[in-house]
Amino acid sequence: MLRKWECLPKRMRNQAVRKYYNILQTKKKYLVLKRSFDLIVSIILLIALLPIFILVSIAIKFDSKGPIMFRQIRVTQYGKLFRIYKFRTMVTNADKNGTQITTKNDARITKVGRVLRKLRLDEIPQLFNIITGDMTFIGTRPEVIKYVEKYTDEMWATLLLPAGVTSETSIRFKDEEKLLENADDVDNIYINEVLPEKMKCNLTSMEKLSFFYEIRTMFRTVREVLKKEKNAVGSEVRIR
Repeated sequence: MLRKWECLPKRMRNQAVRKYYNILQTKKKYLVLKRSFDLIVSIILLIALLPIFILVSIAIKFDSKGPIMFRQIRVTQYGKLFRIYKFRTMVTNADKNGTQITTKNDARITKVGRVLRKLRLDEIPQLFNIITGDMTFIGTRPEVIKYVEKYTDEMWATLLLPAGVTSETSIRFKDEEKLLENADDVDNIYINEVLPEKMKCNLTSMEKLSFFYEIRTMFRTVREVLKKEKNAVGSEVRIR
């Protein structure tokens, strides 16, 4: 689960990364447990969520033209490129017609897509990514290549582990779209202001890595999603 230091990509073999590598060295047994947990739970969830999977697929096809799945090349453990799977929430080829960062009132988001994003149901297909080992339940969200190329030496430490579906960072930056809503240059603001803060949080989470820390993060993620749904319903009632 953790390569020998000399087998890491050259870009990752720096002193800043070494600090986090040494921390993970003391948690090798947990990394094996973490992978076992990911595999077992993702298979169970995939079976349990099959009805929702089917209903969402039908809704997407009726809502707009295009494929059900959104696929994009992202970066995971050791800088490996992989294809992430999500339910499509935007118009076809949205990533080629604008920035790769989504803002709050992004016109490229479909009607069904807004609901899926609000409830994070668009993330369900990432269970396949977890099963293949490219992702884990709790870990740094996978970035696209152009943002990884902007990583500092220390930021590369986040690639010692597989990319995650959710994390403490995901919870703290759940309103990221609002932060970038009025930015004149979304990419510039993200790279120079948002990304550094997110990575600080990700690196702190690596230091705290443990079973109970990650279980707590999973429950907090569910709580935030439910809270967001409740607030959305309340707003709709007030508007009516």
